[in-house]
Amino acid sequence: MIKARDLARQFRTRGHTVDAVQGVDIDVEPGELVGFLGPNGAGKSTTLRMLTTLLRPTAGKAVVAGCDLLADPAGVRERIGYVAQGHGAGVEQKVFQEAESQARFYGLSAAAARRRTGELFEQLALTEVANRIASRLSGGQQRRLDIVMGILHEPQLLFLDEPSAGLDPQSRSNLWEHIRALHRSGTTVFLTTHYLDEADALCDRILVIDHGKIVAEGTPDALKSQVSGDLVQFETDVPAVAAEVAAKVEGARELQTDGNTVRFRVPRGDTQLPGLLRALDHADVSLMSVQVHRPTLDDVFLTMTGRSLREESHA
Repeated sequence: MIKARDLARQFRTRGHTVDAVQGVDIDVEPGELVGFLGPNGAGKSTTLRMLTTLLRPTAGKAVVAGCDLLADPAGVRERIGYVAQGHGAGVEQKVFQEAESQARFYGLSAAAARRRTGELFEQLALTEVANRIASRLSGGQQRRLDIVMGILHEPQLLFLDEPSAGLDPQSRSNLWEHIRALHRSGTTVFLTTHYLDEADALCDRILVIDHGKIVAEGTPDALKSQVSGDLVQFETDVPAVAAEVAAKVEGARELQTDGNTVRFRVPRGDTQLPGLLRALDHADVSLMSVQVHRPTLDDVFLTMTGRSLREESHA
């Protein structure tokens, strides 16, 4: 559904050249839900704008939904749906009027536009607000309307740019269910996000971009398996003694002591924990707390780049 090779984009700003995207390769198969993960400014939206014909690449080539990105941009636009970060609906139009107008732009007849709008409003729980002015919808309702407008013409491929940015947790969870339903229906989905939990929960496969380059690719589980084990962390009044015990655990690495906290990584931390607790008890080490954390996508980013994706995104 997407085959991009050496796709790049440069910008000129204040007399300097900025390499926003530096020769990325992207492959997306039909029916996949692929996440494009990275901190703000990493090149996610620039890449998405190139793939959706809104920004011409400086270099490279791509075939999107069966059409050449440079030779046939109109063919690409006909076959894809695009939901940008900003809301796409007009501010003073009624919700159903806005959706029906969008359907007509894609060539549906008036009757087909009404029928398709009604179907999608039912699926995305917008029927009750169909007569409201679009600007008066809640954030979650506006994002669902954006998705309706992006899929009215039944695109083969749907691009979602930060689909849940700014939504409250309940609205995000609701939106995720609608995205999953689209995926189950056979729509190929390519979404950008800097929310780690969103990528982990939704995506079949993830691409991680940093400074305009793809630094990691794979399923969420495969990416997390690249991190060297689970994180075991405990608090004690005798951290020096506890660290000596932890250092003897088979496979232990990255041992650190921070005040009363001792942490290290070890394969299968859940199976190692009982033996560790016995050893600590034998050494007369009492614990105030103990935790085992499976690797996260942020750990993957930290391993690949040496810094936290979560901190970068917040910044």
